Formats: sequence, C-alpha cells, structure tokens
Amino acid sequence: MDKFELVTYNSEETAQFAEKLGGQLQPGDVIALEGDLGAGKTTFTKGLAKGLDIKRTVNSPTFTIIKEYQGRLPLYHMDVYRVADAMEDLGFDEYFEGDGVTVVEWAHLINEQLPAELLTIYLYHEQEDRRKLVLVPKGKRYEELCKELFQ
Repeated sequence: MDKFELVTYNSEETAQFAEKLGGQLQPGDVIALEGDLGAGKTTFTKGLAKGLDIKRTVNSPTFTIIKEYQGRLPLYHMDVYRVADAMEDLGFDEYFEGDGVTVVEWAHLINEQLPAELLTIYLYHEQEDRRKLVLVPKGKRYEELCKELFQ
C-alpha cells in the first residue's frame, strides 16, 4: 500500500489542498483525519467543504459528534473524540454508506466501525505553520484518487 506525503507551509495551503481533494470526492467517500490538537483537522475539513461547494461556515463538531452540511454533496463531519464507548452503535454506517462524504476526526477511536476502504490523512504539526500531510489510501478508489491528486 502506497502512502502519499505533502508539506504545507501555512493554513491556506492546507485548505487549498483539501479543497482540491473535495472537488474529486464522490458519494460514499470516507476520509479519516488523524492528528494532535491543533494539527489542522478542522482547517482541512473547511477546505474540503469548499471543494464540495458548501457555503456554510464549517467548525468542529466536538460537542455534537456529527454536523451535516449541504453542497454539491452532503458533508457529514464527525468528531468522535468524546465518544465514550467505541463499540456503541451510533449509526455511523448509515453515514459511511450514504449519499454524501464523511469526514471523521479522531477516527482511530472507532476503528472497528470504519469501512474497510477509506482514505486516512495524518496531519503532523512540524513547525509553527508547517504541516506534513500523509495520505494512506485503503482500496482501489482511494489509491486512484491519491494518484490523481499527486500528479
């Protein structure tokens, strides 16, 4: 399995890359975001939303678990950091198999409930504004998507 890496030097570059990705997404796509607090997960999701033609302001769903936004495709933005029981059935599969794009922050906390095929993006805070993004595709759809993004 290949992985793809990119370094961004400010939040605008991170958001622009995410916007480019958002423009390529299809119904049922699942993006898992991993990274420490302040690594840029919400900034990334804002860019992704722009690529999906979402006009509403996107912010972290920390206390609601899931926020939904309408654009070219629906965006289901999940923050599962506060999910008490990782095995609790909260109906995530309905989103994963739905008509929109699902972004899951802190996805490793519900690893058992994630689909077998998805794109995991690790965001590393290297310096003040510098981020390293590591994309790890699982499945042919996501491998092809990454190859397109990095040509």
